[in-house]
Amino acid sequence: MSDATTRYLAAWKEKGITTLFPNTIKIMVGTASCGLASGAASIAQAFKANIAQNNFDAMVTTTGCAGMCFQEPLVDITIPRKGRFVYGRVTPEVVPQMIAALQHGNVPDGALLRYTRHECLINGFVKRYLTIGATKKERDVPIAHAFPFYRRQLRIVTRNCGFIDPENIAEYIAQGGYSALATVLDKKSPQQIIRMVEQSGLRGRGGAGFPTGLKWRLCRERTSKHKYIVCNADEGDPGAYMDRTILESDPHAVIEGMLIAAYAIGATEGYIYIRDEYPRAIACVEKALQQAREAHLLGKHILGSSFSCTLTIVRGAGAFVCGEETALLKSIEGDCGEPNQRPPYPIEVGLWGNPTVINNVETLATIPIIISKGPRWFSSIGTKTNTGTKVFSLVGKVQNIGLVEVPMGTPLRDIVYAIGGGTSNGRSCKAVQTGGPSGGCIPERLFNLPVEYDALAHCGSIMGSGGLIVMDDKTCMVDVACYFMSFLEHESCGKCVPCRIGIRRMREVLESICAGTATVEDLEKLETLAHLVAQASLCGLGRTAPNSVLSGLRYFRDEYMAHVHDKTCPAGVCKNLITYRIAESACTGCGVCKKICPSGAITGPRKKPPQIDIATCIKCGACLDVCPAGAIITI
Repeated sequence: MSDATTRYLAAWKEKGITTLFPNTIKIMVGTASCGLASGAASIAQAFKANIAQNNFDAMVTTTGCAGMCFQEPLVDITIPRKGRFVYGRVTPEVVPQMIAALQHGNVPDGALLRYTRHECLINGFVKRYLTIGATKKERDVPIAHAFPFYRRQLRIVTRNCGFIDPENIAEYIAQGGYSALATVLDKKSPQQIIRMVEQSGLRGRGGAGFPTGLKWRLCRERTSKHKYIVCNADEGDPGAYMDRTILESDPHAVIEGMLIAAYAIGATEGYIYIRDEYPRAIACVEKALQQAREAHLLGKHILGSSFSCTLTIVRGAGAFVCGEETALLKSIEGDCGEPNQRPPYPIEVGLWGNPTVINNVETLATIPIIISKGPRWFSSIGTKTNTGTKVFSLVGKVQNIGLVEVPMGTPLRDIVYAIGGGTSNGRSCKAVQTGGPSGGCIPERLFNLPVEYDALAHCGSIMGSGGLIVMDDKTCMVDVACYFMSFLEHESCGKCVPCRIGIRRMREVLESICAGTATVEDLEKLETLAHLVAQASLCGLGRTAPNSVLSGLRYFRDEYMAHVHDKTCPAGVCKNLITYRIAESACTGCGVCKKICPSGAITGPRKKPPQIDIATCIKCGACLDVCPAGAIITI
């Protein structure tokens, strides 16, 4: 890059280093949505109040999500010459003790993990952490890369998440931000950039896995006066929050990726489509766009070059179908968000009839690191046909709920057990659904499956945007399929008959199975209908909607047959197919079940096994959950 640009970014970098690594104690509170939901705002306020009250020389700032959502609120304390220490589940009550320890030159007790200089070199962070002077007690705190939650991860896209202040552009630049853009504008042609992305092997992280470089090349080759770059942040899968977290924790990475993409395809205008249910993400992106404009990194003649580009936020109304690219484009144009028949594809006919590239948040956030590190480095991670890493939201009946980033090809078992810590209640794991409501359910016996596009498709599921829902042995697979069919029925735009009617009929058949009124013939009809909807629907919503049903019939057919033939629910979930009773031989007469029963169906003398009135019982399962002796059984 030119000397002027180098000096300009160096000045920003020095400014960012002063806040990233101040000469005083720095306290960072995670204030992404997961942190705020756990009370992070009150934690930050408690630290500020105690510091002011004690006239203590320390700074309090905020950061994004470090991935350990199960430990929120998270607090990171960086102590000069000692390192960075991470604390979980912090409450306002412990803040005074933490401040008191810091005032006496000590590291507060209870740290989950610490970061060292060596570890920062591994992860590509600015090389500023030192451990000189740390005591043995402090050194005994586990190092982050050895901490179970992080041990199998490789944080590339999420490298800045939970480390920088997302509302401070200088800290992003201090981490190497916008240097890739500067290099592109100064030394690379659009064709060279596209070639680098092609060589990296990057596939779209929005779900379909289409080669990103090929999409850019096809759009670049189109002759048009106007072209557009669009960021798809319409993340609507239940339990998925990968895009939201990146936008809340490292919005400049997405902006830089969009600008590089715009330069490569010949666009001068772009849109970031964010669902309105993400107010924190919207606020972070708005602030980041404002800062980028003021720093001459967005707008006219970026960094003094001939390249100009504007980016605008469009707030979606929360329609799941608008995650489909043609429906998303219609929504941006102000029309009803309904998908169009393809071809033509958006790279040919997109926004207002012009060539348009649509990439999701994670894809765009990956671009700067590919340009900075090189395509060969990126392609060395993962597998031959699935390069790089993938970010997943790990939710459901799992101990370590959070955001994880692993190399492509990582076995599903490693994610669930090594990173996730197994099920949260000690029960056996039954299945994992990948890809959200449009994904399939993979049984535990197949957990050695490598997580990559082709392997998941072969097993009847999809990568999707990256949601992983863990299910234990008390999960009914018929009930799960029924829930997702209800969700997709509600979210279907209704434009095509196979999706509009087919999903409704599938939901009705599943409800009859759960109610115990279905026959074996109904089960056969369900399977036939699922294949028909998958083949004949207009867009991806309808074509992938039957995955939960088809994978359930493929791997859990015996459970479906138990509902239909035996009129029982093996998991004890479907109310019409279960009856609760008390095993007198196991009951201790503690009376806990009587106290918890909301309908008063459990009665009997004290210290004696009670009885359950079947007519009064609402089958809520509360007694089953609280019985310490395991005396409540289902028949």
